[in-house]
Amino acid sequence: MKKTIFCLILITVISFLALPPGYAYWIWTPKTGRWTSPKYSVKPNPKEQLKFSLEFYEQGKYKETIDECRKLIKRYPRAYEAAEGQFYIGSSLEKLNKPYEAYQAYQKVIDKYLFSTRIDEIIECQLKIGEAFMSGEKRKALGMELPVENPSLEIFRKVVENSTYGKFAAKAQYLLAMTLKNLGRFQEARDEFEKVVTTYPDSEWVAAAKFQAADSLGRIAPKADYDQELTKEAKEKFQQFLGSHPDTSLSRQAEHQIDSLKEKEAEGNLKIAEFYEKQKKYEPARIYYQEIVESCYYCSSAKKAREKLKELEKK
Repeated sequence: MKKTIFCLILITVISFLALPPGYAYWIWTPKTGRWTSPKYSVKPNPKEQLKFSLEFYEQGKYKETIDECRKLIKRYPRAYEAAEGQFYIGSSLEKLNKPYEAYQAYQKVIDKYLFSTRIDEIIECQLKIGEAFMSGEKRKALGMELPVENPSLEIFRKVVENSTYGKFAAKAQYLLAMTLKNLGRFQEARDEFEKVVTTYPDSEWVAAAKFQAADSLGRIAPKADYDQELTKEAKEKFQQFLGSHPDTSLSRQAEHQIDSLKEKEAEGNLKIAEFYEKQKKYEPARIYYQEIVESCYYCSSAKKAREKLKELEKK
C-alpha cells in the first residue's frame, strides 16, 4: 500500500516537472492537507498580503504589484488594506504609463472605499491626469486608443463630483470649461465658466472664469450681423470684469477684447444703416451711422459711416 502511494506521488511530481514553464505549479501542504500554487496563493492576513505587494512596488515591479494587490482585494474585499491595494493598482498603472486606466483604478477607491484616508490624494492624482490629457499631447505621446474622445472632460467632471466643495473642485471646474473652449464648444464653455463664478465665488479662479466666460460669449457672437445682442452682452461682461478686477493681469486683455467687440458691433450697425439707406429710410440710417462714429470712432467702419453721413446731409 505504501509503495503504491509513493508511486502515485512520484508520478504526480514527475508530471508537474514535465509541464512547460508557463503552467502554474502546485505544492502539497501537509498542514492544510491541500495542493497550493504560489501563483494563486494569498498571505494569511491582509496586512501581510499588502506588505508583500508593496515589496514589488518598491522594486519597480509594477505588473507584479497589480497582480498581488488584486489577490488582496479578492480575498479580503472589506479590509482597510484592500483600499490601499486599490490605490497602489492605480499608482502602478501610472508608473506603467497607462494614465486613463490609472484614473479608473483610483476612482474605484472612491466608489468602494470611502473610509480610505487617501481620498484627497487620489482626487489630486486624477486632476493631474486630466491636466496631462487636456491638450491632447499625452494621448499623442502614448500613441494610444481611448474609449472616450477627450478623457480630460470625463476626468474633470468626475473630480468636481468627487470633490464637491473641496480644494480641487474650483480648479477642476475651470479646467473643464477651458477644455470645452479649446474644443470650440463655446456655449458649453461659457456655461461651465459661469458655474465657477456662482458655485465657487471665493476661489482664486473666479477672475479668470469671468474673463473666459466673456471671451467665450464673444466667440459665439457672429462677426457682423443685424442681431448683435450676443456681441453687446459679451462687451458688457468684459466691462463688468474690468469694473470688479481692474488690477488683474487679464485687464489689458479685457480692454483689447472690448475694442474688438466694439468693432464687431460697429460692423453690424453699418449693415443695418446701409439696409435702411437702401430702403430710403434716411433718418434711421443716419442714427445708426452716427452711433458708429460716436461709439467706435477708431473703427474701420467709422470712416465709412462718416462718409455716409456726408452723403445723407445732401439728401
